[in-house]
Amino acid sequence: MSNDSNNKLDYALDLMRRLPPQQIEKNLTNLIDLVPNLCEDLLSAIDQPLKVARDKLVGKDYLLCDYNRDGDSYRSPWSNQYDPAFEEGIQPSDKLRKLEIEANSAFEQYREMYFEGGVSSVYFWDNDYGFAGVILIKKAGDGSNQKIKGCWDSIHVIEVQERSTSSKVHYKLTSTVMLWLQTNKADSGMMNLGGSLMRQKEQDASLADSTHIANIGRMVEEMENQIRHSLNTIYFDKTKSILNSLRSPVDGDEKAKREALKGELMSKVPNRQSNATE
Repeated sequence: MSNDSNNKLDYALDLMRRLPPQQIEKNLTNLIDLVPNLCEDLLSAIDQPLKVARDKLVGKDYLLCDYNRDGDSYRSPWSNQYDPAFEEGIQPSDKLRKLEIEANSAFEQYREMYFEGGVSSVYFWDNDYGFAGVILIKKAGDGSNQKIKGCWDSIHVIEVQERSTSSKVHYKLTSTVMLWLQTNKADSGMMNLGGSLMRQKEQDASLADSTHIANIGRMVEEMENQIRHSLNTIYFDKTKSILNSLRSPVDGDEKAKREALKGELMSKVPNRQSNATE
């Protein structure tokens, strides 16, 4: 890729980071129309909100992403079948499929504990140095029952490198969270708040007294807690600070009294200084 193309890609990614996450698909389509030669790079570099599908064989929802797609078909983590049916679709090995089933069960419990609903899916695939996987979590609120309308999408890509010369395993976690919220109240009007964060973490862990699922689970839990704290600090606290700087909680009469008191105190200061000099 030429320097000019690299610059255009950097500008495009920087622009997407500043646009509302709930409109990623629309903005990405418009951006591709502007620079069609960057289509593949943009689609691979920009995470999009997760979509939900229904596994009709077991009657459970699952999440769609590039990691469980083969052609135009998507593999369900519950039945391990592709929809639409695709017999040549990529499948994990029997050993890894067993681990995938256990991981989906574990992260279902994690999701219920932290999100009290939503949809989660875990997908694993084999590679030359061990295996890799993705943990997907989606929780959406439609604004009914006086709840806030919004959506949380988290994508955790984990790479697991097993070493024959060591008892420890190397884990590399890349996490992306997309969050948007919308409130519409009579006293405050409509307000949209959203953004996304991406973080990476690497660590070595032993399997002597633990398991892959336990090690990955701890990393995901710690990462999501850190991202929640960052989102709260960056978006909510910063927004509150900006709003407080735009409007004063003190009414006009009280403000006038404070200004008068301030002026009176300031007028006394020169008198005290002149008396001390004399």
